[in-house]
Amino acid sequence: MTPDYPRPESKPTAEQLVLVQPIRTQGSTPRDTDAWMAVYGERVIGSIGGGHLEFEAIARARAMLAGTAPIPAEAQRYALGPSLGQCCGGVMWLRFERLTNDDLAHLSARLKQTQHPVALFGGGHVGQAITRLLAQLPFTLHWIDSRDEIFPSDTPAHVICEHSDPVQAAVAELRPGSAVLVMSFSHAEDLEIVAQCLLRARQHDDLPFIGLIGSQTKSATFRHRLEARGFTAADFARVTCPIGVPGITGKQPEVIAVAVAAQLLQCFGPAAD
Repeated sequence: MTPDYPRPESKPTAEQLVLVQPIRTQGSTPRDTDAWMAVYGERVIGSIGGGHLEFEAIARARAMLAGTAPIPAEAQRYALGPSLGQCCGGVMWLRFERLTNDDLAHLSARLKQTQHPVALFGGGHVGQAITRLLAQLPFTLHWIDSRDEIFPSDTPAHVICEHSDPVQAAVAELRPGSAVLVMSFSHAEDLEIVAQCLLRARQHDDLPFIGLIGSQTKSATFRHRLEARGFTAADFARVTCPIGVPGITGKQPEVIAVAVAAQLLQCFGPAAD
């Protein structure tokens, strides 16, 4: 009788997917080259703009997964008006790339290169509303607070959450080029964060946007307090306070979040055609 030796566990097969990315656009198109879409056999993550274009791209990607269509070596040209009946009428060149879930770590890093870094100080109601919104937009978000257990359990996995005490110590480690949003639970913390941001801006000039939540009164108060510490009017001119696009006056967290996201998109979003 053949002994029943333990069998080695087989490694699960990595799930296959096709990554679809616009690598060039011309004229009016639904999305730009920062868009991407991961097509699996039964689901799709992301979007390249919807409509007939996306329908065709998904069908082609699934044919590649099934082995009934080759993977093109070059980007494929899609004329949105003549062939697809989309009224925007531009042209998109799509690259199709077959990958597996084992490639996702590398893929995630590669896709984040097209996203602008944002550092958000403050885990309160407004900070949470901004996080929920920015997590869906082309930004890489670093969320920082001095309080333990402040970050919600349903925070999107790609948001980097950091507990820092004192909170302003995190400024030194921010990614160069970060847009900074300051809205901690106390004005004292806000002041220390802004001061550290201005010191870093003096030394490296690598924080292109320093936004402080508050009113014109808070702005004037902070200016006087920072001047007492030796900062100049030129230093404080780097600070945007109040934050958010002008004309949106609501004070609900979700309204503030929309105004702030719109301002960041104006400053750092993809250029309009």
